[in-house]
Amino acid sequence: MSVAKPLPHDAAALHVTGAARYIDDIPTPAGTLHLAFGTAQIACGTIRAMNLEKVRSAPGVVAVLTADDLPFANDVSPSAHDEPLLATGQVHYFGQPLFLVVAHSHLAARKAATLASVDYAEDTPILTIDDAIAADSRFEDGPRVWTKGDVDSALNTSPHRVRGTINMGGQEHFYLEGQAALALPQEGGDMVVHSSTQHPTEIQHKVAEALGLPMHGVRCEVRRMGGGFGGKESQGNALAVGCAVAARLTGKPCKMRYDRDDDMMITGKRHDFRIAYDAGFDGEGRLTGVDFTQMTRCGWALDLSIPVADRAMLHADNAYHLPAARITSHRFKTNTQSATAFRGFGGPQGVLGIERVMDHIAAELGLDPVIVRQRNYYAAMDAAKGPGTGKRFGGEHSPKPTTQTTPYHMPVKDFILHEMTEALLTSSNYHARRAAIAEWNAGQEVLKKGIALSPVKFGISFTLTHLNQAGALVHVYQDGSVHMNHGGTEMGQGLFQKVAQVAAHRFGIDVAAVKITATDTGKVPNTSATAASSGTDLNGMAVANACDIIRERIANCLAELHQTQAENVRFEDGQVFVGDRQMTFTEAAQTAYLNRVSLSATGFYKTPDLAWDRIKGTGTPFFYFAQGAAVTEVVIDTLTGENRILRTDILHDAGASLNPALDIGQVEGGYVQGAGWLTTEELVWDEKGRLRTHAPATYKIPACSDRPDIFNIALWDQPNPAQTIYRSKAVGEPPFMLGTSAFLALSDAVAACGSAFPDLQAPATAEEVLRAVKRART
Repeated sequence: MSVAKPLPHDAAALHVTGAARYIDDIPTPAGTLHLAFGTAQIACGTIRAMNLEKVRSAPGVVAVLTADDLPFANDVSPSAHDEPLLATGQVHYFGQPLFLVVAHSHLAARKAATLASVDYAEDTPILTIDDAIAADSRFEDGPRVWTKGDVDSALNTSPHRVRGTINMGGQEHFYLEGQAALALPQEGGDMVVHSSTQHPTEIQHKVAEALGLPMHGVRCEVRRMGGGFGGKESQGNALAVGCAVAARLTGKPCKMRYDRDDDMMITGKRHDFRIAYDAGFDGEGRLTGVDFTQMTRCGWALDLSIPVADRAMLHADNAYHLPAARITSHRFKTNTQSATAFRGFGGPQGVLGIERVMDHIAAELGLDPVIVRQRNYYAAMDAAKGPGTGKRFGGEHSPKPTTQTTPYHMPVKDFILHEMTEALLTSSNYHARRAAIAEWNAGQEVLKKGIALSPVKFGISFTLTHLNQAGALVHVYQDGSVHMNHGGTEMGQGLFQKVAQVAAHRFGIDVAAVKITATDTGKVPNTSATAASSGTDLNGMAVANACDIIRERIANCLAELHQTQAENVRFEDGQVFVGDRQMTFTEAAQTAYLNRVSLSATGFYKTPDLAWDRIKGTGTPFFYFAQGAAVTEVVIDTLTGENRILRTDILHDAGASLNPALDIGQVEGGYVQGAGWLTTEELVWDEKGRLRTHAPATYKIPACSDRPDIFNIALWDQPNPAQTIYRSKAVGEPPFMLGTSAFLALSDAVAACGSAFPDLQAPATAEEVLRAVKRART
């Protein structure tokens, strides 16, 4: 059995030895040229004149391109055609590409790009949410509003009520491998592009558009990325298009990679949010109604801001039943980098809003925040029927439906956080530790500890329904080896290994017999981005479909030769059993080949049962929910705001895990990245719109030393009620939100400093923790 095994990442040995090949490692042909953008040095204004003579005459420069030199479309946006590759007269943010330098070396291109003389008519930039509110600068005509129940009546008749606002910053992706692309011109004007991208088909589409070619004239190949986190879903378009246009012009291979400073200055970040809330509840802490106003800073171009803001609305409930809810979302346009996809895609922001409400309710009533959370959980699924007893691939499950619905009117039928929370509270010894922390805090003046639990219920599927599809191509060779290709991309998360395990299991062979090949738009067309935690769900099913087609052909051939029924042919442990006869899989493949049976097949899968109206805010946008919970303990220094995560216990729902080792790794990384977003990672722009935290020296991601000293992670290994691949669950994005428990624990520690609600804001840097301590003591 190849699935459910904790196999190492397919490229683990290559990663640790430095042999894994990324875009910048691909051997390039002689004469390859290198590119760099010249960027704007203001955030808002008009270009009066641009003198590029010094750039053109700089050593090693071959060409300098402006918007006027582009042969066809000047657009690299993923959606609205509002994002020119090179500025066309208007400057929208500090760092916007104005021109493109083509040179003999990377260093020569970067040096030349700094020599331009640009005359600007500078305008006052819109930089903050407050600026955008004052200017009514927004995407869409007005706010999006979704409503469930009579919210005003629920609030006005509630025995208790709390109001507040929580701000949360954006986040830099900080993938280890920066943005990079390599374009290789082909005969007939065609182009091959190697890109560090999560969305090869979008690269293919945008390059074809920029070159005036049909999509079949462009092929995009991606073997692996050194991290993506959403930052390579659309942000790689500019490099790929720039390289392709320059390659077309010069007839030479062209390569481009951002230095870290360039990467951080040019590319988009996680959307920062401000969420105002008005919540009504009873004396037990149960919500009766809640009114959220979500405000997000989208940056200068639309990018993916609409679906990001939508998903924040979709996760405004997190794990809690909201009897009456109104969610209002404002999408503001500002003169900053165009915010883009980032792990969780708006979900973490929505989750943090309701988690603040839970803490505020607990503080108001003097209750343990865990009790308030448990009392507001969705109703549990029928424990007697459980997740069902059907087969893990294609079987039937029958969870008892519940009448409780989300704010977007989707029934919640598979809620398991009641039993997961109790299990985690027991394994983490939460109640005894909370009592011990209270005793510690009573005797300490300077150091204060805090502990908190946060759950997650995260919807799995693209909210743009047509993206929930995947294709695959599988070959079985006559020696029994298997060649596998699908539309998903590998960015370190282990997708390729998981899908290889699926293929091996379908044929009953060892995973070592399955060759994992680079994602290639010439092999599998019209792929969706590897995003929305859907990589394994979609591509695993598509590969299984292709394997089953080939397996059925082999079985029919062998059944006919041995005068039995195809259902009597079994594929197990590298052997094929035909009734009472036995042969190796290699022999079976050879037999099928000799009998002229096709051993190649394409597979396809589309997620069933999805229906979503984003304007009305009603429907079934998700196939299922992934769930989990974390308990985190922290300590703060009340004199400096310095803080540490001491211990974290996590219980996460991965369904029937395809690979527990890879899934635990995703949970670890997701938690640390989520905690980093809410604690140490702070993006700062000055009054001119220049990003000041644009390098590792000024932007602090969590280091190894920032991980908790005690880090206990377990998987809730129960089959997914939904008919996913072998009843597994997505595990890419959901664990990110478990990092929220670190922020809540800091808030708990601050609350021990005084009687006032601390109103901690995010990110909870040392400075912000110190400010919150002062507020708590006021």
